[in-house]
Amino acid sequence: MRYFLTGATGFIGAEVARQLVARGDEVVALVRSPERAASLAALGVTLASGDITDRASLRAPMTGVDGVFHIAGWYKVGARDKRPAMAINVEGTRNVLETMRDLEIPKGVYTSTVAVFSDTHGTVPDESYRYDGSFLSEYDRTKWLAHYQVAEPLIEAGLPLVIVMPGLVYGPNDTSLMHDTLASYVRRTLPGLPTAAYCWSYVEDTAQGHLLAMDHGTPGESYIIAGPAHTVVEALAVAERITGIPAPRRRLPPGLMRASSALIRPFEGLLRLEGTYTSEGLAVTTATYLGSNAKAQRDLGYSPRPLEEGLPPTLAWEMEQAGIKPTR
Repeated sequence: MRYFLTGATGFIGAEVARQLVARGDEVVALVRSPERAASLAALGVTLASGDITDRASLRAPMTGVDGVFHIAGWYKVGARDKRPAMAINVEGTRNVLETMRDLEIPKGVYTSTVAVFSDTHGTVPDESYRYDGSFLSEYDRTKWLAHYQVAEPLIEAGLPLVIVMPGLVYGPNDTSLMHDTLASYVRRTLPGLPTAAYCWSYVEDTAQGHLLAMDHGTPGESYIIAGPAHTVVEALAVAERITGIPAPRRRLPPGLMRASSALIRPFEGLLRLEGTYTSEGLAVTTATYLGSNAKAQRDLGYSPRPLEEGLPPTLAWEMEQAGIKPTR
């Protein structure tokens, strides 16, 4: 089979490309800078120069493929410049999916997120849940727009698309805010632990969920391919058992974090903050981004590994990056 892939230089997309090549599929990857995608070329991936925000660049490399994986997205929670979010997450998704429609490609998989549910306040909803309200971050908002105002209307109009919804994806080579947290943990500079909870999915399992959705997913259906639910406190307790590095005992009070988020917001442009210490970064530390993967397990055969299996290689990589020798 021959697949077109966006986001192949990203965290999830690179692993999807590796798994597709490993099982013998041909992969055409859309990349903005082919010279920076040498690792993909070395795998045998065909590189196509283009950008999802440039619809004209999509048609030629998508022509004749058997399926589309649209994984590319903007996810920089706490970034000062949020303008790319709409262009990439919403209009870029529209460009890819409408081109898929125009070329009559038989099947596609679109990477949404459980963040479209926003803060679930401890509940673990399934795919039937829909949140309509304000959002904690621009990432959440624009992914919601792409899911409900771009992907689903096209599905209703006949597009043979499957939606997958990962939770928190972790593993070696991560660049997200969770990487920042784990990096601070192994360096023993993490000031305290937030009360946030996520469904933790190792990157290889998340990529496998994409392939399962392409192979076995029913067009028109959504599948939560998140992992087991854990608070950050619980995850760092597992990390402590693995590494011997003590996790912070201090808990960051959610009320204080929400108040700090509200106080910072009007002055963010002047303070020039980024990442965890922005209003968005502080707000998400109190949230629970959760979803049930029961449907994906039942219908796709999805089986994410527990933290006890996914954290060891992740923490080993973080320690290597920090120049720290393992004590265990």
